[in-house]
Amino acid sequence: MTELVVRGGTVVTPTSVVMADVAIDDGRISAVAPDLPGAAREIDARGLTVLPGLIDIHVHFNEPGRTEWEGAASGSRALAVGGGTMFFDMPLNSSPCTVGPAEFDLKLAAMERSSITDFALWGGIVPGNPDALADLADRGVIGFKAFMTDSGLQEFPRSDDATLHAGMVEAAQLGLPVAVHAESHAMIQSLTARAITAGRTGIRDFLESRPVQAEVDAIQRAGAMALETGVKLHIVHVSSGRGVIAALELRARGADISIETCPHYLFFTEKDLERIGAPAKCAPPLRSSHERQALWDALLKGGIDVVASDHSPAPPEMKRDANFFHIWGGIAGGQSTLAVLLTAGHQELGLQLTRIADLVAAWPARRFRLAHKGSITVGNDADLILVDMAASYTLQEENLFQRHRMSPYIGQSFKGVVRQTLLRGQPIFANGKITASAPGKFVPASHP
Repeated sequence: MTELVVRGGTVVTPTSVVMADVAIDDGRISAVAPDLPGAAREIDARGLTVLPGLIDIHVHFNEPGRTEWEGAASGSRALAVGGGTMFFDMPLNSSPCTVGPAEFDLKLAAMERSSITDFALWGGIVPGNPDALADLADRGVIGFKAFMTDSGLQEFPRSDDATLHAGMVEAAQLGLPVAVHAESHAMIQSLTARAITAGRTGIRDFLESRPVQAEVDAIQRAGAMALETGVKLHIVHVSSGRGVIAALELRARGADISIETCPHYLFFTEKDLERIGAPAKCAPPLRSSHERQALWDALLKGGIDVVASDHSPAPPEMKRDANFFHIWGGIAGGQSTLAVLLTAGHQELGLQLTRIADLVAAWPARRFRLAHKGSITVGNDADLILVDMAASYTLQEENLFQRHRMSPYIGQSFKGVVRQTLLRGQPIFANGKITASAPGKFVPASHP
């Protein structure tokens, strides 16, 4: 007898939305069809939409060493509440940062103790560590992250052009992607110094110090290196329509380039930053309504590959300062990615559910070669979320499962409530409560 059947839901497969049952055996999907036979256990999904679990490829859970900012325990729980079943943790802001094999081992051990979802780990590219990339690859990192401008942490310095180029050469040989925070260091440094010298340290001054052109210039420079080295290039958190265009132009020239944006760039504008303040500060910053619309247009037309949260919280005291430049930049939104896509995308703009499933699950599994992940397909892990599409809610502080209850999404109304999140067929979140009984698993990169 089948172990578990998710019965009678509206199932979002890679190609269609169908009324069907999902059978699960040994943690894997064994059948997707209407009116499947009975099972030892059943979950009633009638009236609910069944989607693949989110794979959030960009989070900062700061494990180990800065768990007072967040940690895999609280971060993975917030992710599960929002429908996530897997995350990729960035090499910073953990301490030590994941720039070598010893640091990787520390992070892996910490994650295996605390995460309730599956996870993968990014390695880092910093000056002086190109010889460590092969060892990181042997340990299973999903790829390598580099900053083209200051990261905010002294222990994770930016990659100058020589460092980035050397890292790309090595990553290409290893068959792993390089993810870049693409903003022009020289432009930002000059504009920031000019503003601070003039005593201009407010929100509008911060916005003007990181213009769209800084993003476009860095994307073009990274893309030129990718064309030369043949590396798989991933541009994280593209904030503007012009940034997307720059990346697509490079793709048309032959670069193997992928484009990520974040829910906050799709949901908020720079006017919201001026209204909300510190909880909405990020880099690149929120943009104009015109740029936000351009992002939606690109996403609806298929020009954006993935939506990831860039969940990057910090303690409340780091989000308070009269000088806005000194406030830690990072948005805590890991719980709200699906909410934004269902509400602002599906409900308001007609974004298809199959496209949402691709943006947050199937595409990450394809791009990063995650076996048995990413879609409701026979043979895949039974990573599922059950969503009540008719239910609405307004996010309140008490609804947040992250460590610090600070988010720009507080007070926002959304349509579509996650009722259950299943990891390999086991409920890890159900009806408002964390129900995980075992830790998640590390998923190493599979090499070509």
